[in-house]
Amino acid sequence: MPDAGDEAMSRRAPKRQPVRHAIAQLHWALSPWQLVREQPPVDGARLLIGAPHTSNRDFVLMLAISWDARLPVRWLGKRELFEGPLGWAMHRLGGIPVDRDDPSGLVERIIALVRDDPRAVIVVTPDGTRRSQQWRSGFYRIALEAGLPVTLGFVDSTTRTTGLGPTIALTGDVPADMERIRAFYADKVGINRELTTEPRLADEAGLAARLRGERAQRER
Repeated sequence: MPDAGDEAMSRRAPKRQPVRHAIAQLHWALSPWQLVREQPPVDGARLLIGAPHTSNRDFVLMLAISWDARLPVRWLGKRELFEGPLGWAMHRLGGIPVDRDDPSGLVERIIALVRDDPRAVIVVTPDGTRRSQQWRSGFYRIALEAGLPVTLGFVDSTTRTTGLGPTIALTGDVPADMERIRAFYADKVGINRELTTEPRLADEAGLAARLRGERAQRER
């Protein structure tokens, strides 16, 4: 079930956000980064990957990208971000608090949000800002179980470009899907270059087998 913050955000989310759009336009006019807009624009609910995610500055770029495109984004963040005086602002900016130690029920929350807003765009950063050898697999599970296509958002400090790449449908063949994702991000480098992580899950073949088993169990 969605929490009170999810429900309140969904009720007050405007169809158009002219103020945010204007702020985004000003940002891109002044920014040293070049915005790559989605071609062609995709409509409907989806999961948006933000990668390589190596700096907290990526958050500002994500907001500017989504506000420029007028996307009703919701982003997943660790619950600690929503504690204290900044918690209200994080909710207002579309944040969804996640307990990383106990993520149970997250997929159901996402499905409920998408049902309530069929244009919702859920932003996930699978690699995180700290040095890691692999991506977390949660984004794949969420997208597959919620039936959401995946848009490949990117930051590339080499070319100073950032924006939205292609949108793909996951097949359940984890190694094959991840190969497509790796191919897209192969030449992308994060703001903190040394923290850039290859899009690779811990056990892609094993995850595919587990997902097939879970699906078979549900269908019995």
